[in-house]
Amino acid sequence: MTGSTSLLARSWKQKQTKIGTAIILVVLFIAIAGPWLAPYSATEFVGPPFTGSTSAAPLGTDVLGHDVLSRTLRGGLFVVWSSIAAAIVAMLIGVTLGLLAGYRGGFTDGLTMRGFDIVLAFPQLILVLIFVSLIGPKAWLIVLLTGIALSPGVARVTRGLTQEVAQRDFVRAAELMGMSRRRILWSEILPNLSSALLVEFTTRMIWAIGVIASLAFLGLGPTSDVGNWGLMINENRVGLPIQPLGVIAPVVVMAGFAVGTGLIAEGISRSMARIEGARTS
Repeated sequence: MTGSTSLLARSWKQKQTKIGTAIILVVLFIAIAGPWLAPYSATEFVGPPFTGSTSAAPLGTDVLGHDVLSRTLRGGLFVVWSSIAAAIVAMLIGVTLGLLAGYRGGFTDGLTMRGFDIVLAFPQLILVLIFVSLIGPKAWLIVLLTGIALSPGVARVTRGLTQEVAQRDFVRAAELMGMSRRRILWSEILPNLSSALLVEFTTRMIWAIGVIASLAFLGLGPTSDVGNWGLMINENRVGLPIQPLGVIAPVVVMAGFAVGTGLIAEGISRSMARIEGARTS
């Protein structure tokens, strides 16, 4: 059994991992199957604005008289898929550059880390906002920019882990055998980082959810009649004292997505700590 497979098996035994996975599956079901389950279209008027719960609209109506339940069921797909995609982009950039910086050192290390220092000088949301405001709220751009904004943290973690693993005997042996640097990086070092990077991926997903939901709240998500959870919060916040469900519903599902991801990360972290403790004892 490989290290990452063993870690996943151990992590699944943790209560946090099982609870987090259950929450994530519920949110994914809402985001993916929601459009087919919604009783109304996203633009259909079902009553006066900010009406409370009725038989026709169990969660009431929003600022324009749309069904809150239907818009909640239809508005999650962008937030979910873009958060996952942004975390993947962050991992691809951060892991690649972190591996190169940590293994090669010297000028490559200094140049890479100083470049990431520049990115870190800007708050993540501000960095994304600047370019989205200039170019426009395109889905691919939001995912790419969010991934770039999150990549410095991934690179720093990967660099530190790479520097540690690069000193081990099996890496030295591979170098003495004349193995290419590329093969050493991807075949010898990276597999030994997979467990820690799995935790890092879940952590970056949580950050991605926050950034993308904030953009949507500010009205900088992709324009669509369906809307999304972040935009729902912005639209309905003026009616919060009258009809709070228009805000509470999207907040609950987004919070569930973040909490579920965090619980999975905690379960994996605890399993990693136990494995490391068993090795050193």
